[in-house]
Amino acid sequence: MTTWTEWAGYGAIPHGSAARRRPLGIVDWVLLVGFLLGIYTGFAIQITPTIPFPAAISGVTGVVLLWRRRHRISPSGLAAFLGVTLLLLASILYAPGLDLLSKRTTGLLQMIYSLAISYALFLTVVEAGAAAFCRLMLVFILTIIVGTLLETYAGLAVISDAVRQKIYTSGVYDADIRDELLYGKVRPKLFTSEPSAVTFSYTLFSFCWLLTSSWRYRRLGYLAMMSAAMVAMPGPTLLLMLLLLGLHEMVPKGEERTPTPLSVRLIKIGTVAGLALIAFAIIAGSVYSARLDNIANGDDESFFYRVIGPFLVTLEVVKNHPILGIGLTGEQMIADSIATVFLRSGSFSPLWNIPDPQEVMTNYFWLHWVYLGICGGLVMMLALTGWLRSLGVHALALCWVGWAILGQASGAYVSPKTWTVLMLIAACSILHAEAHKRKTPAPIPAPPPPPRPYPPGTLVAIGGSGRPRYRP
Repeated sequence: MTTWTEWAGYGAIPHGSAARRRPLGIVDWVLLVGFLLGIYTGFAIQITPTIPFPAAISGVTGVVLLWRRRHRISPSGLAAFLGVTLLLLASILYAPGLDLLSKRTTGLLQMIYSLAISYALFLTVVEAGAAAFCRLMLVFILTIIVGTLLETYAGLAVISDAVRQKIYTSGVYDADIRDELLYGKVRPKLFTSEPSAVTFSYTLFSFCWLLTSSWRYRRLGYLAMMSAAMVAMPGPTLLLMLLLLGLHEMVPKGEERTPTPLSVRLIKIGTVAGLALIAFAIIAGSVYSARLDNIANGDDESFFYRVIGPFLVTLEVVKNHPILGIGLTGEQMIADSIATVFLRSGSFSPLWNIPDPQEVMTNYFWLHWVYLGICGGLVMMLALTGWLRSLGVHALALCWVGWAILGQASGAYVSPKTWTVLMLIAACSILHAEAHKRKTPAPIPAPPPPPRPYPPGTLVAIGGSGRPRYRP
């Protein structure tokens, strides 16, 4: 039976993972950096007018990484992955509206592709080790900080904007006047399509650094990273770093000698959650007061499409399709419902345009329930949880809650970024457990008891003559 520690905390290390680990070579590190850069930029190639190749850099490097990590693919992990694939296939076959089967099939292929390359990332990160991967995350964090400062104050924006206009065909952010009004400056994009892509990746990389770091003052370092980011690249996504810090503090640490009682742990969880929410509210109200005023007055189009709108659409879909949802990438089926829900909402301005349905649902957490329904969504989460368990992941609550938190700032359910979040947190949880197990000193064994005297007549030795000697 799964215990509380196994579900909410860091359990055992996968058998033999540390002992059989080999240092990554230069080729693996280059591929790993390329994969993360692909997730950061989100650069996609349009194969046909209707079929994209999302996160193309991550796709190419991920396939190579999967081949190079083929010796680490376990039979149980492969079987669990195939089980998830079969469930996804069943979800599009049983979804209503067979006229959208071709569209859903494209979504299924993208989903399998995303899970496969995220699996390659997981295997590579686990093999890299905590210390080495922590240093890589720190390099990414410092690079983003320095790059955004150079873009704002040293003219890098000219190069960044020129590259962005060349590599992105759609979704290029151009609301610089809005940034001036809300933040007092144009937010840096640093070779991405929009500022939120920078802050999202920064938040993810910082949380991975926190999980894998063994530095004594890593929590203060994490808060310093957050403060620096608010200066260099202001954006509400950075507030999620507080919630992730609270999540990190809720999880039992590997160095605990004895399990903490459930009642004490629940009190700690409530306290940490309360403090995180209070800090979230204070910083949001002081640093992003102008943005909050717009949200409260119904004038923030981005927040509506990212948080409020997807939630309202989910309620509507669950009401009409509670069992299996609308199927993967089936937004066209509910295009009219989306427009109706938005127009009925008091937070939606009639001055806003309603773009394509696939572009207004920018929250992968709520898309999970829209696509799969209540029953299908729960079954899929259980199947993915079983896959994670087969890979040696025990911090399951950490993985899923972290995935849900970051889902409030990202959409595209079938894209590699969505499943990179889950698998990267899962890999970092294993590295965290290994690092803390190495830090925990082994208990000193008790001295052996003193020898007891033999009673008379006991055989104590065999003499050189072969005759037994008895104690007189």
